[in-house]
Amino acid sequence: MKRLSILGATGSIGVSTLDVVAAHPDRFQVLALGAGSNTDLLAEQVAKFQPSLVAVRDAEAAERLRRHVGDRCRVIEGIAGQIEVATIENADLLVSALVGAIGLQPTFEAIRAGRDVALANKETLVVAGSAMTAAAEASGAKLLPVDSEHNAIHQCLRGEHLREVRRLWLTASGGPFRGWSAERLQDVTSEQALNHPTWKMGPKITIDSATLMNKGLEVIEARWLFDVPPDRIRVVVHPQSVVHSMVELVDGSFKAQLGVTDMRHPIQYALSWPERWTATLPEFDPVAAGPLEFEEPDLERFPCLGLAYSALSRGGVAPAVLNAANEVAVESFLAGRIGFMQIAAAVEATLEAVGDGSDETIEGLLDADARARDAARAWLEQGVGS
Repeated sequence: MKRLSILGATGSIGVSTLDVVAAHPDRFQVLALGAGSNTDLLAEQVAKFQPSLVAVRDAEAAERLRRHVGDRCRVIEGIAGQIEVATIENADLLVSALVGAIGLQPTFEAIRAGRDVALANKETLVVAGSAMTAAAEASGAKLLPVDSEHNAIHQCLRGEHLREVRRLWLTASGGPFRGWSAERLQDVTSEQALNHPTWKMGPKITIDSATLMNKGLEVIEARWLFDVPPDRIRVVVHPQSVVHSMVELVDGSFKAQLGVTDMRHPIQYALSWPERWTATLPEFDPVAAGPLEFEEPDLERFPCLGLAYSALSRGGVAPAVLNAANEVAVESFLAGRIGFMQIAAAVEATLEAVGDGSDETIEGLLDADARARDAARAWLEQGVGS
């Protein structure tokens, strides 16, 4: 039986993770849950999975949850609470599924403690890839990707030596605006951007998918997960989302992982690794999938992908700045304060303003994150991109 702690329990990945746990009740025990402020759903999860510890965003959410759950578990709050969930004694695996840079410190502390991590919080490696992988090497912690693309690559690399790998190929659906003209993209609404054609995700990740920033963040994450330089990581648009990613080998062979677009598949793989378990999930029918298409991403209409490659090449704090500026810009877009194309413009301007720096300690990266957020907000408030 695997003992789990889960950060981001009420988000889409957290909910799907608990679906997998519920499908295998004899294989898992949930020790701790961390979440934001959705205390209604969290109370239901506490009743069903009976964790001993739960962390929420702030004191107000903690008080609401205590009214729901009474003394069935200990309720704590804030970033210190999330860290306690991440490092709870006797857990075998942390599922890190908080969205955004907020997941950085709890995940880092879990890795330092030698905890294996099923990683769905891509910002952890985008912001602090060098520090995270160094900590994992020192503690012996294993990083198991949950994102469908990295999870697919992990599966394709089973039994392969890295020296036999020529390239990693990350597939992208292209989002809801594949084929749209640059002029038409100027008038995109948040409602349109949130209508993803194949995947069901939270709002921030869905917008990142629409701008292709999500794929840029995945390129940075792949560089650290698989120790492959950026010039050997390619992105290809695959609108059917059937091929979840591919590995190209030095002899010209390709290995691809295919399946239905259901996040419970990669989650179960990460939770069951190194074993594979029978899944009570939809089966993939290659005949019903029909023709599969592949095309180059358009970096002119979707510049966020190019900005991510650039930040990765610059190194230092640049990826942290990229991520922070993007979070601020996406929040502004969802609130209706800026247009769709201003997301990339804000990220580019912030990289130019504060993207230099070589302090890759956690403290240095968090400082760069804060400076980038301030710079992005200032740029957006000035209306430079309007």
